[in-house]
Amino acid sequence: QVQLVESGGGFVQAGDSLRLACTASGPRDLSNTMGWFRQAAGKEREFVAAKSQLSGTIYYGDSVKGRFAISRDNRKNTVFLQMNSLKPDDTAMYYCAAREYGVTTRDDEYEFWGRGTQVTVSS
Repeated sequence: QVQLVESGGGFVQAGDSLRLACTASGPRDLSNTMGWFRQAAGKEREFVAAKSQLSGTIYYGDSVKGRFAISRDNRKNTVFLQMNSLKPDDTAMYYCAAREYGVTTRDDEYEFWGRGTQVTVSS
């Protein structure tokens, strides 16, 4: 089993930046791909970004392209989400997710999930 712990959420103003972190513990081969989803109140969960450790492949959701950047510290098995130019629409609970295989945008294909960290962006 893989355990995921997120950190870095908070309350910011529109235009600000924030960096989220997620550290995985457990068998490393089960967390080849690590990424982020988000869920706003009353909405479905949305793919944000993910990166494969083995291939280096990165995917971004359309709504965050050009503003968010995902990176990994493989030595610490930690994934980061740098969020710039934040908008009120980015307000959501952000969840870290991991899977054994390659990058996918489908949440039902991720086996492991963190508890989430709240990001609130005021206008």
